[in-house]
Amino acid sequence: MEPWETAMTSQPVSLTVNGRERRLAVGPDVTLLDALREHLGLTGTKKGCDHGQCGACTVLADGRRINACLTLAIMQEGRHITTIEGLAGEGRLHDLQHAFIEHDAFQCGYCTPGQICSAQGLFNEKRLENHGHDLRAAIREYMSGNLCRCGAYVNIVDAIEAVYLDGDAQ
Repeated sequence: MEPWETAMTSQPVSLTVNGRERRLAVGPDVTLLDALREHLGLTGTKKGCDHGQCGACTVLADGRRINACLTLAIMQEGRHITTIEGLAGEGRLHDLQHAFIEHDAFQCGYCTPGQICSAQGLFNEKRLENHGHDLRAAIREYMSGNLCRCGAYVNIVDAIEAVYLDGDAQ
């Protein structure tokens, strides 16, 4: 076996995905996004630009927002990954999912999983705690890494603001 051949062999990785321990064998070049979609069948996380510029692939790693297309699966060894599928529980929508519906915060829906995971990350990271006098400006700033080609930004901000102000941001 040539040295370059060993670099491409599968390696074991253990992740907790949506509360469930998952063991995978992936190549060292497999992104977290591809591991979630192709190895685990979790297709809620979307592949957009594949360069970390659109936010469609946003998931939570230990509660913090990351672009799944920019990190290798093996780099997330032992971390708790939450995808859009893992936010809801017990047969009911997560508060952010419900707010996105209530505020018509999506059109085509392609960016919605990343938008919702990013918003939950904002809450987890306590980014809005010291927003000053302009909560909406703070939400727009912290959500700027998530693009919506349909232009539902006003409604997205409305949904996030509603959850935050209702005290449902967990």
